[in-house]
Amino acid sequence: MTAGMTEKYRVRVFNNIWPGGLKRLPWDRFAVSADADNPHAILVRSADLYGMEISESLLAVGRAGSGTNNIPVPAMSERGIAVFNGIDPDDSELERRIEAGKKAFAGYELAGRTLGVVGLGKVGCLVADVAIKLGMHVIGYDPEITVDSAWSLPSAVKKAQSLSEVLKHSNFLSVHVPLVDATRGMIDAGGIAQLKPGSVVLNFSRGGVVRETAILEALETGQLSKYVCDFPDPQLTGRHGVILLPHLGASTREAEENCAVMVADQVRDYLIDGTIQNSVNFPDVILPRESRFRVAIANANVPNMVGGISHEMAMAGLNIATMTNKSRKDLAYTLVDVDSEVPDSVIKAIGAIDGVLMVRYLPLAN
Repeated sequence: MTAGMTEKYRVRVFNNIWPGGLKRLPWDRFAVSADADNPHAILVRSADLYGMEISESLLAVGRAGSGTNNIPVPAMSERGIAVFNGIDPDDSELERRIEAGKKAFAGYELAGRTLGVVGLGKVGCLVADVAIKLGMHVIGYDPEITVDSAWSLPSAVKKAQSLSEVLKHSNFLSVHVPLVDATRGMIDAGGIAQLKPGSVVLNFSRGGVVRETAILEALETGQLSKYVCDFPDPQLTGRHGVILLPHLGASTREAEENCAVMVADQVRDYLIDGTIQNSVNFPDVILPRESRFRVAIANANVPNMVGGISHEMAMAGLNIATMTNKSRKDLAYTLVDVDSEVPDSVIKAIGAIDGVLMVRYLPLAN
């Protein structure tokens, strides 16, 4: 979608998204429905988008939750489509009911012991903060920590340079990462062997992040004393040392409302202003407007991209008011504000640059 201010952004909604979140999409700029054809954006909770045809019009996908297992992120990235997420909502149904039961067991003080936190996003930082207030030592690891998370991370948290460093120092290990190829099975037998004997592993991220066969073996040998998770699995039920909880990370009405508002705001700002915040595949890029005329470019993270974009604008006699370019692994994103209207020929020329995945012209109305 380019300059057409008379055309509304079409948003297709899967599942039930809290109406208060949808109200964040102004009616004069957005047409929101469950059956929108050729949508510019998709809002989803648990619906599986694998196998769904990706329309040429699609610009963004927002999930009202923290995981993206139901979204083909690599396929979206290849097209330059930004994927956003929010707080984890409750699933529509639990994998199985867990009978509540009480077991008497002896515990021990948390103060003075070390908690390892793997994944220092919003939840990981909150866990670290609570642990410190309980008198624990905390060591954390996240190779992709964002600037916002770094600012919110308590200063008392020791920053580890590797997962192995966290494991070797931990009495307790709390995992807070998404389930992607890089994290699948990241807590395996070799990693568990590095923990202090009798340690406790807590997994409230995704079941596949932890090798459950390795967990059970470690419980048998005493390397682990407990495994706590909210992703029940048949091989875990009834096993000594395993504590299973329902997956109710955000079952409150407030949590559902918050994640709907968050993802709606992210998609709205991306479509209208091209800004990116809390995307799972692109870097955060926030640029206050200095002009009515803005161009947003999603591109492969390759050399001389900024030079190529600047060259095309200079050849058309356009003056750049401000510009920013940020990268995240193989992808990068550029925002450019120019002092005058940008001709369609320039947008097409930028789109033809090798490595450009998507280019959008985002002028504001007078």
